[in-house]
Amino acid sequence: MTRTVIESKTKTTVMGFDQPFCVIGERINPTGRKILNAELEAGDFSRVERDAIAQVAAGANILDINSGAVFSNKMAEDPRYADNNFVEPDLMKTLVERVQAVTDCPVCIDSSVPGALEAGLAAAEGRPLLNSVTGEEERLEMVLPLVAKYNVPVVAISNDDTGISEDPDVRFAVAKKIVERAADFGIPAHDIVVDPLVMPIGAMSTAGLQVFTLVRRLREELGVNTTCGASNISFGLPNRHGINNAFLPMAMGAGMTSAIMNPVALPIGPKKIAEKKAEIEAAGIILPEGMDDETFVTLFGMGSTNSRAGKEMEAIRAANFLTNHDAGGSAWISTNTTANAEGGRGRRGGGGRRRRA
Repeated sequence: MTRTVIESKTKTTVMGFDQPFCVIGERINPTGRKILNAELEAGDFSRVERDAIAQVAAGANILDINSGAVFSNKMAEDPRYADNNFVEPDLMKTLVERVQAVTDCPVCIDSSVPGALEAGLAAAEGRPLLNSVTGEEERLEMVLPLVAKYNVPVVAISNDDTGISEDPDVRFAVAKKIVERAADFGIPAHDIVVDPLVMPIGAMSTAGLQVFTLVRRLREELGVNTTCGASNISFGLPNRHGINNAFLPMAMGAGMTSAIMNPVALPIGPKKIAEKKAEIEAAGIILPEGMDDETFVTLFGMGSTNSRAGKEMEAIRAANFLTNHDAGGSAWISTNTTANAEGGRGRRGGGGRRRRA
């Protein structure tokens, strides 16, 4: 049975066909996060630490750490900061150390810069996951020796020098090539976690069917674990959570064993609360005096002012239960008993308020 072992100093996560679905938290990534990027440039890692803690609390089994920051202000002072080969190694080392200081969750070292990959591997305690290698010849020659040197598992992305093919047979062939080349370095198939590349369903109507077929082939023919960027499937569409919630259990049913995703439902901020209150006032609804923000957002179905597990995590836990990867439903019952108890308090508190409103 294929099992990929990822470890921190004190904790082990096992990815496998007979294991619960593995959630790789994606939040520690400055790409597309302007505030986080600016904080990293200023040497502020408090948000990184908060994101690490929140993702683990929501159910992440591994934390992806991406060092792809762009230090625009520092570029003006020192042109070396325009080069990610200069920026990322030191940043990755610090990110790994900061995350390990606040959680014992295993980590995934994520960068396109070989120096950052090695810096992260050297700083990581235990046996991290490396993200990633592709079928491109240059990348294979750079990354596979690192994987062998540090004896770690690696994410293998199914694209090569020709780019990302829309043909699932081509993507399978690339994955097979990576597995075979890894074997030349003494890296076993159980340490290769293939990302078959999920296309947006809005741009390609067969994207879901393609990935389900690919995952089955990868499991049956290559015997490898699989992962994906889960939110890619819903890119550009409304109600992305609804699509993600359906996609993840279906991918699990096809044999996918992990996903890189956000396990946290982000909190509702003051701006959205103020906008909703103004809308309610304009409608002539009078709210009770002293209503706190958490009660307010719960009452009007907006979510929560606190970080908590997202709906995707609920879908994953349900699928684990239904596929007998949550023996006796203990994780499902424990999680939902706690959630219902907290939600129940909110509803009881809001019951009288609703009548007054």
